[in-house]
Amino acid sequence: MRITSLNDRALVRLIPATFHKPPVLRGLVDTDEEAAILAEIEGETSARLVAEREGSPALDRRELAFARRAQGLELYGQSHINAAFTYTRPVGNRFNRGNRGAWYCAWDMLTSVQEVGFHRTRELGYIGTYEDEARYVELLADFIGDFPDLHGEGSHPALDPDPDTGYPAGQTLADELRRAGHRGLIYPSTRHMGGRCFVAFDPGIVQNVRPGASWKLVWNGAPEFAVQGI
Repeated sequence: MRITSLNDRALVRLIPATFHKPPVLRGLVDTDEEAAILAEIEGETSARLVAEREGSPALDRRELAFARRAQGLELYGQSHINAAFTYTRPVGNRFNRGNRGAWYCAWDMLTSVQEVGFHRTRELGYIGTYEDEARYVELLADFIGDFPDLHGEGSHPALDPDPDTGYPAGQTLADELRRAGHRGLIYPSTRHMGGRCFVAFDPGIVQNVRPGASWKLVWNGAPEFAVQGI
């Protein structure tokens, strides 16, 4: 597998935009003080907060992006970076297992939209309805370094569009690359023809996180979705 040097800015990660919703627990209490108490209780079961305090079997807490908080120098995006590596699906994703997350992003918004839209569409298919709206916000980040690159690898099993086939192969490949000391991987998108993606295995290489544009994905009765700027 070839190695490609990156010095690239503003790679796009899309996350669900929850800022437009009130805090989930706020409706249960009457004052901000009571809400703070509930938030503290909720934090005892937060995978991100637990990992920041204690780590996990697959993630050393020293890897996380929170060291500057004690000095009052918290940077935007630290919680987003940590969340990417601590909140996981039980079966994992293409290049991470269920016990350790990763930071997935792409060189352009359209590729990121197709990646997240595929998963949302798949979830809607499970319940048998394609009526939905979902808001997402861009997180932009910069990456510098030399990384393995799956472009030109042809029909590598990790790039199989079927998650049942591609994910196990991709997770095995990611394990091998991490053991060899690699901190990320460049790969072609399986959801957007010509799209270029990157996955960071290590929180420490995700640099200069900042917010970008907001988008809304709309399903009107069919698996195909529309994309609207907000």
